[in-house]
Amino acid sequence: MHFDDWLEVLTDLRKKREPCVLLTLLDEKGSVPRSGGTKMVVTRDGCFLTIGGGNLEHQCVQIAREMLTNRETRPRCEPFQLGARAGQCCGGMTTVLFEPLLRPQPEVIVFGAGHVGQALVSLLATLPLCITWVDEREGQFSHIPAGVATRQMEEPVDAVTQSAAGSYYVVMTHSHPRDLELTEAILKRGDAKYVGLIGSQTKRQRFDYRLAGKGLSEAQLAQLRCPVGLPDVKGKLPAEIAVAIAGEIIAVYQGDA
Repeated sequence: MHFDDWLEVLTDLRKKREPCVLLTLLDEKGSVPRSGGTKMVVTRDGCFLTIGGGNLEHQCVQIAREMLTNRETRPRCEPFQLGARAGQCCGGMTTVLFEPLLRPQPEVIVFGAGHVGQALVSLLATLPLCITWVDEREGQFSHIPAGVATRQMEEPVDAVTQSAAGSYYVVMTHSHPRDLELTEAILKRGDAKYVGLIGSQTKRQRFDYRLAGKGLSEAQLAQLRCPVGLPDVKGKLPAEIAVAIAGEIIAVYQGDA
């Protein structure tokens, strides 16, 4: 990959809706590994291009990933002395600009690929969200919108333990026992921004009773939204339920922003 391909990298990441930080060497004094204007792109799990390697690049990647973890949106500049103490033999100085160009998007995990799950994911895929769609059944993902990650897992609860803090969860599987297992795991994490469970008020009461018996507190149970979705949006068609849930998710992430 050529050193002027950073625009291509950013375009590809935007299509994937993947947050990243653009690093740029602003100036240089003395001997430095790369000249001013050299760029590099850092994501949570990858790096593209280079600003010279070595300890300088290692430190910059760490800073960029801390910015992604902390969901920082403001650019920042950091000076670096490239001497022996910093693990660099160049001996010069440089300044690096860190730009979080793609705003981190709320991570939504949807459990269940039935009719309502399909309608909901199709709608959520049109919003600025990072979506993971989980189902244990093989062949359920008949239509996958662009940018949506699918995971066919024998144990969907593993997706709960592997998700990031502050995630949004929607539980609507084909199995009530599976719904209960997932809801318990999500509430016990204690760091969800949104926990929605499809079902009636009767299902809610039954789940509250069973979850309390598993040791969950009233405060933990209060985080659960069931029946899920905006109450003013009525209807039992998959599209109507999807609109109600999507509207509620939008209200939560806009309020958080």
